[in-house]
Amino acid sequence: MHPTEPNLDSRTRREATGANPSFAESATPEASLPVGEEEMEILVNREEFDALQRDLDQALAKADEHWKLYLGAHAEMENLRKRTERDVQNAHKFALERFFHELLPVRDSLEMGLAAASDTVDVAKLREGVDLTLKQLATAMDKFGVHEINPVDARFDPNQHEAMAMVPTDQAEPNTVMQVVQKGYVLNERLIRPAKVIVAQAPPKPAS
Repeated sequence: MHPTEPNLDSRTRREATGANPSFAESATPEASLPVGEEEMEILVNREEFDALQRDLDQALAKADEHWKLYLGAHAEMENLRKRTERDVQNAHKFALERFFHELLPVRDSLEMGLAAASDTVDVAKLREGVDLTLKQLATAMDKFGVHEINPVDARFDPNQHEAMAMVPTDQAEPNTVMQVVQKGYVLNERLIRPAKVIVAQAPPKPAS
């Protein structure tokens, strides 16, 4: 008798022989991924990150530079504001310094004239001294742009004259200044005081 061999049916053999191939097939998709793809993606992202980091560093540097420029400009403007305020205060405080310096000789002349008149009155000399003092005052005022308005025989100007009365007359042109009651003054063409005047008016026509 021949020794009997194990009797394996065809289904059992197929399962036995097919065990390894099925294992290989199940492992194939995992093994088929491209090698180094994740490493390449990480490398690209790293380059983009480095570029963004450089741009951010440059932006921060520019922002810091602009901030320093702003602080410097702000400090300079603050110093300029303080200097301007100080100059304005000094201008208000000492604006009349030169003007009063020019008026001092006028006061001196008046005081000397008053002292001289208290002893013996000489009308001629007193008049001469007053006239000299008045010229000194006019010169001082003229240096600072102060000019008188004395509009005798001039056309009446409501911008510079103040009519005190209207007098009918045929001795002067109508609407002209006949008499100056009080002189006016302008400072650098700006009216300080209008001249008070009497204005000529056409005489009434005789009744027919």
